[in-house]
Amino acid sequence: MKRTILITCGILFVLLITSTSCEKPKTIQKHNVLLICVDDLRPELKSFGANYISSPNIDELATRGVSFHNHFVNAPSCGPSRYTLLTGLYGPATNDALFLRANKIKQGKEKINPSMPEWFRKNGYTTVSVGKVSHHPGGMGGSDWDDSTIIEMPEAWDKYLMPVSEWEHPRGMMHGLAHGEIRNDASRMDVFQTVEGDDNIYPDGAITNEALNQLRELSVDDKKPFFLAVGIIKPHLPFGAPKSYFDMYEDVVLPPITHPEKPVGRTTWHDSGEFNKYNRWGKDPNQDAVFADEVRRHYAACVSYADAQVGKILAELKRTGADKNTIVVLWGDHGWHLGEHAIWGKHSLFEESLKSPLIIHYPGMKNSNANTSAMVETLDIFPTLCDLTGIETPNFIQGVSLKNILESPDTSLGHPAFSYWNDAITIRTKTHRLIYHKDGFVELYDLTTAEKETKNVADKHPDLVEGLKKLLKAK
Repeated sequence: MKRTILITCGILFVLLITSTSCEKPKTIQKHNVLLICVDDLRPELKSFGANYISSPNIDELATRGVSFHNHFVNAPSCGPSRYTLLTGLYGPATNDALFLRANKIKQGKEKINPSMPEWFRKNGYTTVSVGKVSHHPGGMGGSDWDDSTIIEMPEAWDKYLMPVSEWEHPRGMMHGLAHGEIRNDASRMDVFQTVEGDDNIYPDGAITNEALNQLRELSVDDKKPFFLAVGIIKPHLPFGAPKSYFDMYEDVVLPPITHPEKPVGRTTWHDSGEFNKYNRWGKDPNQDAVFADEVRRHYAACVSYADAQVGKILAELKRTGADKNTIVVLWGDHGWHLGEHAIWGKHSLFEESLKSPLIIHYPGMKNSNANTSAMVETLDIFPTLCDLTGIETPNFIQGVSLKNILESPDTSLGHPAFSYWNDAITIRTKTHRLIYHKDGFVELYDLTTAEKETKNVADKHPDLVEGLKKLLKAK
């Protein structure tokens, strides 16, 4: 009897060992990535200190992540800024930067490193782009930006989508106003507009609806991670949003414009050429305070409209359950002057053009609802996403991972930020900004003073100028 029991136990033990050893180890799926790009969004958000702005959805994301209050883009224009985001490299200061890269790939004369979405695709991700992620919404060239033979980012996306709805083509969407109005002659299109209707009367409504569709499809496959990038167009010019968003600001008292005067002497100032292309009814916001107020309220309405689209996307991510395994990055592609230095637009090397919001949330992060003053660059997003997802960080990228800052937002200092435009390059340290022009002219601003970027102090600090110039040359 005892022998029978021992044999039986022995057989069970062998079977247990055999079955355990044959069990396939469970694979842990890499985190998904949801990258939300918002065009021309300066840090004009309540969570970034603009208390008069209604931005509840982005603010809610900020409560779950880390907000970078000293994030600087590497160029104050859509094309080169997105080039840096999507390649992890400093690049040409032109809106055609990604197309120039695509031409080099096509010619095959030199090795071109993979872009960020291509890198994730090579590492097993399904990559999808919706809206304005690269410079051209939908990622194609041609006269109407819909020529499928001219791809802005070869090998990057499994799908690059741009629903055009009643705006006919991606170019029409990019500068569209309500109910299918397309910009052909900017001087005949109003610089701002507000119209009764729901979110779908402006182009971002269609972009958001497609983003929701893609989230539903991508979240079904729990074996393959996704990299979904969504590009919201507003608050890019012209400033158009449904009236309900403009009404939010009817009785709001706007804060005064800081340093509204045109700088004295040679600076990075420009005359707001993009803004002035549009119909302004003969008004100049630098001379007409009422008109300046109207422009700022319409910009604010566009921010709130964009925020609503972000809210829909985040709500759908949560509804699908994919939020539990998804890194979310919200990024503004550059800033925008609202009268500071008498500029209405981007394209300067002042703070207002180069600073934009950056928020990062990832599952299981220890620090939530945290702000950091650490200085970082758009250049750092590519290596950060590699670090957070656990895929190899390529050795060619020029940024650094921000994971240490995400883990210790209060103690991390970050690093100097470099930017460039036209014939000038700038370095931003914790206390100063140096702008170095190609012909040798130098602007130096002490950002710890009340004058900030209104007083060039280069002649008073020759040693500091030389030290910062060396750092620029090293880059």
